[in-house]
Amino acid sequence: MTATRARRQRRRWVRVFCGSLVALTVTVLFAGRALAHGGSLGSNAGRGVAVPTWLFLATGGGVVGVSFILSSLATDRAFLRYVHDYRYTLGSTRHSLLVGLGRAVGLAGLAVVLATGLLAGRTELPVPLLTEVPTDPLRNAAILFVWSGWWAGLAMSAYLVGNGWPILNPFRTITRWLPSLDRELPVDGGWLATVGLLTLIWIEVVSPLADAPQLLATTVAVYGLVTVLGGVVVGDDYFTEYDPLSRVFSAYGRVASLTTEDGRLRLRYPGAGLQTSWVDSSGDIAFVVALLWGTTYDGLVATVPWAAFARWVVGVGLPAPLLYPLALVVGFAGFLGVYLLAIRYGRRLAETTRSTAELAARFAPSLLAIAAGYHVAHYLGYFLNLLPALANALVNPLSPGQAFLVTLPSWFGLASLVFVLAGHILAVWAAHGVGYELFPSRIQAVRSQYLLTLVMMFYTMSSLWIVSRPYAAPPFI
Repeated sequence: MTATRARRQRRRWVRVFCGSLVALTVTVLFAGRALAHGGSLGSNAGRGVAVPTWLFLATGGGVVGVSFILSSLATDRAFLRYVHDYRYTLGSTRHSLLVGLGRAVGLAGLAVVLATGLLAGRTELPVPLLTEVPTDPLRNAAILFVWSGWWAGLAMSAYLVGNGWPILNPFRTITRWLPSLDRELPVDGGWLATVGLLTLIWIEVVSPLADAPQLLATTVAVYGLVTVLGGVVVGDDYFTEYDPLSRVFSAYGRVASLTTEDGRLRLRYPGAGLQTSWVDSSGDIAFVVALLWGTTYDGLVATVPWAAFARWVVGVGLPAPLLYPLALVVGFAGFLGVYLLAIRYGRRLAETTRSTAELAARFAPSLLAIAAGYHVAHYLGYFLNLLPALANALVNPLSPGQAFLVTLPSWFGLASLVFVLAGHILAVWAAHGVGYELFPSRIQAVRSQYLLTLVMMFYTMSSLWIVSRPYAAPPFI
């Protein structure tokens, strides 16, 4: 190692030490307490968990330090390629019995959701020995299956383990039994899926889907009808290109360690799928950002500061029905605009001939790690809290049963901060690998990520701020 390189290494570690010292100073000056936001099932699951504010602030300092270390010190291209390309084959995925069983489970789950949702509250039922399907969200199988089992549990498994939704998806299974027209829709699949995802998020926020079993079952039925119709018109490509929920699970699956390649189940390092070039259009970029913003928006509107802001905005004249869709669109545009600006000026810093569109497409998947980190921070406590009720509904979905919850220890709220930070670290690592794949010069690879890292910190700190706020019911809905 030359003397010049040694001095550079020392300067890097001095900057890391100074950053840690600043974080420690902030910790001493602003130590206090905050409340961690938990997900809610109507009004039943909203709860706050005490979290020391010093940990919240120190986590922000840790984000800065770890991001800098990964961007500055991991410069061995051979090592980066090894991490990206490593695969360990676990076995074949061509097991028709297991695939058939998975599809049967998906269809059975859909049948339970529709039955227990549409029949909720009725006293005269066409089921022998059944007196009443409960309407209580903590007892109704439709609500527990969709929100706790599917959107919390199954979605977390997609990025923590692997994506099983293509097999479990009941609408995809139904479409396989129907003839296909094999047409192409005259729109970009990414943009159509983005609009669909934002629409679903808006409906979830402004409607009582977490408390009204019949409304939830009706929504599932309508969505299923549209999805099956799309599958008949387009074919199986509808689920990979246009269906927003299938694309959500596919995107989350890129974060996971388990993947399928050439009919084989393979194990890879977490986040390795984020470095592969699979984003092909501006619509795909928009969808990645929409997924990140959607989870952020869902948490933001359930905080006390948002409630105060919403009342003020409506008080000065904004019609209440426009508040939530307007905030959804404006926030999405802001998240997308900040990302594209970072890519544009990062390109200038890197002094590269590669286009902004190409760089935006290659770096966009790394944002999924932040989305996954915030999703697990937002929903893990929610899922564990409702797990006994979900288990009871799985055993006997057509019975009122007994509702009981798990009381999580007070320290569990600290896990939310850890998950958000872990997602940020994985995102920086994935972007770092992409940079070294795209640029021949090390300095180009590092410079291209300066502004991107700042944007990632903005996304991450937004998530940290939200999980540090107590739950508050959104007003005007």
